[in-house]
Amino acid sequence: MKYLILGASASGVNCAKTIRELDPHGEITMVSKDKNIYSRCMLHHVIGGIKNIQEINFVEEEFSENYKINWVKNTAAIQLNIQEKMVMIEDNRQIEYDKLLIATGASSFIPPVKNLREGKGIHGLRNIEDAFTIKEEAKNVKNVAVLGAGLVGIDAAIGLSELDLNISVIEMADRILPLQLDRKASARYEKLFQKEDMRIYTCVKAEEVMLDEDNRVKGIRLSDGRLIECEMVVVATGVRPNISFIMDKTIELDRGIVINNKCETNIKDIYAAGDVTGKSPIWPLAVKQGIVAAYNMTGSNKALDDLFSLRNSMNFLELQTVSLGIIEAPDESYNTSIEEYGDNYKKIIHKDGIIKGAIIQGDISYCGVLTHLIKNEINISNINKDIFDISYSDFFGVKEDGEYEYIV
Repeated sequence: MKYLILGASASGVNCAKTIRELDPHGEITMVSKDKNIYSRCMLHHVIGGIKNIQEINFVEEEFSENYKINWVKNTAAIQLNIQEKMVMIEDNRQIEYDKLLIATGASSFIPPVKNLREGKGIHGLRNIEDAFTIKEEAKNVKNVAVLGAGLVGIDAAIGLSELDLNISVIEMADRILPLQLDRKASARYEKLFQKEDMRIYTCVKAEEVMLDEDNRVKGIRLSDGRLIECEMVVVATGVRPNISFIMDKTIELDRGIVINNKCETNIKDIYAAGDVTGKSPIWPLAVKQGIVAAYNMTGSNKALDDLFSLRNSMNFLELQTVSLGIIEAPDESYNTSIEEYGDNYKKIIHKDGIIKGAIIQGDISYCGVLTHLIKNEINISNINKDIFDISYSDFFGVKEDGEYEYIV
């Protein structure tokens, strides 16, 4: 069996390892634009000089040799030929496959702001090369603007803060981390960032990038008329899946490659996983998708048993937070319970005995219980205690023979 994997990040690597465990004799080829394996979640630590590329590697040094993988590095896929079951790569070679996994990830999206795509000193943050470039250019600037205050944008700002720079973060929403946090949880981070001399601009967008005579960035004009001085811009306003090698009207697309719970596409023997699917871009889900794809590629029937992807955890400036499911009640039919004590903030959104979402900040020890309750939609109506006191013990009873049983 010939297995071809496009991409060498969380999904691709875990798919390759699992295939080798399930099929000791199959031929595995992995093609990637990267020449190293690394965690994209850790790129900001490279910018800040906290870690190097070896320290963000998540596989053993002899990975490809140990798993007998033919790894084609520094090479992108150019064209997928579904009829011939073949992929053309950059050196014009054609690689045949019996089973194909597309795990090519996503690239930074540069929005159509005036001069943003043309100016020098403007960077996304998706690959290790981006991190190296930002770190090197930062040596020659004092002011940096970060467009977008989601997880990638805040990570970038944290990394840059290690380099003694003046940092401005610009966000269209009314708060930073708007997809993960409510106003209260977000405000606590904003105060911490401001103590680190980081300037936060919310409810505004970049209207125009100001360039000097050499086409280099010298500032950003905001939608409210203010001018932000900067010599470098890091863009963290979203991503687009890397699917340029896919011919039109072949594989079904919807913000990414459409897959079922077996990671199958609409084309037989072609699977997809990770950011290229356009689903929640979190590491654990990408890993699970890669593993599930491997099982089905090798003929073992396996489905994703955990589709709960609305989980985000963060730890900025030593303040830990986990958000689960929805973060705001959609309407008045939902109930919101809040508990605050010391530096801790807990918010739970529930309806008809089912917890729909939560934010846990400070002491996050309760997030394990909440994750189980939310993703399994367990009804807690019959548990007669405060919602913040529910524990795993509330879901088990003891039979007459002493055996534990699930009672919810």
